[in-house]
Amino acid sequence: MPGKLFIVATPIGNVQDITLRALDILRQVDGVICEEERQGSTLLKRLGISPRELFTLNEHNESDQTNALITRLRQGQSLALISDCGTPAFADPGARLIGEALQFNIQVTTIPGPSSLMAAISLSPIPLKEFMFVGFLPRKDPERITKLEYLRSLRVPLIILDTPYRLVKLIDEVQKVFGPKKLITLGLDLTLPSEWVVHNTVHWIRQNIPVKKGEFVLIIHR
Repeated sequence: MPGKLFIVATPIGNVQDITLRALDILRQVDGVICEEERQGSTLLKRLGISPRELFTLNEHNESDQTNALITRLRQGQSLALISDCGTPAFADPGARLIGEALQFNIQVTTIPGPSSLMAAISLSPIPLKEFMFVGFLPRKDPERITKLEYLRSLRVPLIILDTPYRLVKLIDEVQKVFGPKKLITLGLDLTLPSEWVVHNTVHWIRQNIPVKKGEFVLIIHR
C-alpha cells in the first residue's frame, strides 16, 4: 500500500500557533519535506521535532526531487510537506508533488492551521465578500508596475504578498499606481509581539510605517 502525503500548516510567526495534530503528524511521518533545509530544520527544532529524514523541495530541484519523493510514497512511506511559514503550496513549491501523488492514487490530506492570508482577512475592517489573491508580484520593476496597473483596472479588493525587503518598495509602487489616498490594510509581522496592523491611506502608511523590512500581507481595498 502507498503511504500518505500530509500538507502541514506551520506558524506564520508565533511558534505557539502550531496545532496539536500537526505536531503528532510531524512526529509520526517517515520524513518531512521543506523548502530550504536551514529554515526547515530550525523550525522543526523550535517545535521539538526530530524528523527521521529531512528533504528539500524548491524551484531548483523540483523536478528530480518530486520523482524521488513519489517513489518513496509509492513504496509505503508517509511524508509531511511544510513551508517556511503558513500553509504549504499556497505561494510555495509543492503543487507539482501533490498533483503527481494524486495521479498515483496516493492519499493526500491537509493538516490545516495558520495562514497569513486568512489572518489578514480576519483583521480587515471592510468585509471582503470577494477578493483576488495576487500573491507575489514580478521581480522586475517594469513588469511590477504593469501588473499593478492591470490589477487596478479589475476594481476588486486585492491581496498581495511579497518578500520582506520589498515592503517599502511595494507601498511606494501602490501609491504611484493607485494614488496616495487609496485605502489599504497592512498586516506586518502577524502573530508576533511586533505585530502592526493598520487601515489607512497609502500615503499615511508610507509616512508612519515603523520598519523597512518584515513579513507582511497587503490588502488594497476596492
